Amino acid sequence: MQKEPSSAKKRRTITLGVLGLIAVVAVTVLGARWFVSLEFMKDFLSTYPGETHLPEGAPVGLPAWLGWQHFLNAFFIVLIIRTGWQVRTQKRPPAMWERNNKGLLKTKNPPKKISLTLWAHLTFDALWIINGVVFIVLLFATGQWVRVVPTSWEVIPNAVSAALQYLSLDWPTENGWVNYNSLQLLAYFLTIFVAAPLAAITGIRMSGAWPIRATRLNKVYPIELARAIHFPVMLYFVLFVVAHVTLVLATGALRNLNHMYAAQDSGSWAGFWIFFASLVVMAGAVFAARPLVLAPIAQLTGKLGR
Repeated sequence: MQKEPSSAKKRRTITLGVLGLIAVVAVTVLGARWFVSLEFMKDFLSTYPGETHLPEGAPVGLPAWLGWQHFLNAFFIVLIIRTGWQVRTQKRPPAMWERNNKGLLKTKNPPKKISLTLWAHLTFDALWIINGVVFIVLLFATGQWVRVVPTSWEVIPNAVSAALQYLSLDWPTENGWVNYNSLQLLAYFLTIFVAAPLAAITGIRMSGAWPIRATRLNKVYPIELARAIHFPVMLYFVLFVVAHVTLVLATGALRNLNHMYAAQDSGSWAGFWIFFASLVVMAGAVFAARPLVLAPIAQLTGKLGR
């Protein structure tokens, strides 16, 4: 019996996978539409339309600083995910880097050689954390925190309601300029106040900045635990970015992009062109993040070798 070529087997597997995914989506949508049509669910959706009211005095609209913060977060996240994946899959690093143990880089830990790719990953991590601190300060200083932090337990049933509306393709009314729906609110809260800190804390634990002689602390927080958490958190960010971009484009792209990048509530093309320019910058950064460009920058803080 002739053996099936591996390429044909791979194509068949991909085809079956795609067809299976389409079937799952179709069944999910049909099931959700049937479920929300039931009488008690109609009452539920009427009681919990999908969003909770903001506290009195909550700011209306999105400030300009949120636009550039959004760009910087996306910029660093893309580079962090790319270099993080390279660290996991790279078999032969392009070069090794060893830090200069002086100035701001001086620690009690002796310098240790790491790959140039890991150096890039840690550098982008550090810049992302700095940007995140600025973001959190501005979030609370301007009162914008009330838009992404649950202030009522009603957010839970409203989030369930919004999820069912999305699944049934009868999507909740979007008005992100004034208020996010409860599912968005929980997703942003989880990303900002849970996933981001977990990524930072586990990344620091695995970096050379962690005190290796802190025996008791290392027993309480072993590096194996940090590794077990860090990768799933990265996958969460990938899924969040995919879902976020999909919904932004599918629920009124021009208006949403104006909210996010142009600090205006309109249907103009201003936000789109700023978004397009940001994609060009991010694509350029991904292309530039290669040893030829990274090596001279890395040498400013250490020495390169094999």
